[in-house]
Amino acid sequence: MTSQGAASSASLAIHAANTLVVKIGSSLWVDVERGHFRHQWFDSFITDLMALRSNGVRVIVVSSGAIALGCLSTGSSRVVQTLAQNQASAAIGQIRLAREFETALAKFGVTAAQVLLTLDDIEQRTRYLNSRKALEAILDMNALAFINENDTVATSEIRFGDNDRLAARVAQIVWCCCLM
Repeated sequence: MTSQGAASSASLAIHAANTLVVKIGSSLWVDVERGHFRHQWFDSFITDLMALRSNGVRVIVVSSGAIALGCLSTGSSRVVQTLAQNQASAAIGQIRLAREFETALAKFGVTAAQVLLTLDDIEQRTRYLNSRKALEAILDMNALAFINENDTVATSEIRFGDNDRLAARVAQIVWCCCLM
């Protein structure tokens, strides 16, 4: 299959899906060299998500970026920060990320729903069930959920950048509760 054929197949599969989980990394949010949030990219991303939603696809975004945005906001260097400084940067950056989502989605009349999770929220059965019910309710309310690791309270997770793993687990939650 050609790369164009593979892309076309992937596009068809996405449009056939009921629910799509998208993972976005920090480097897409922040232009480190220029020291700013990538608004043009973000606006294009939101437009693409709205096109999917108009075709009946429910979207959940798992996002990194809170620490990077917090560092950008405070002028800190992410590389040399202690765990506590990373947690503080996450708290600062998460508000900015939420504001960006809320503002961009409001232009389309869509409500943003922020969900902060730790891996314990997904690995402990009671918390897993609660997370699943919350996601179901958010989707039922036609809001767009954006999920981030709760880096303000996480410890070992932010040392390893576990949002990729978190995205896989969120997709598993969505699949297991027949949301897809």
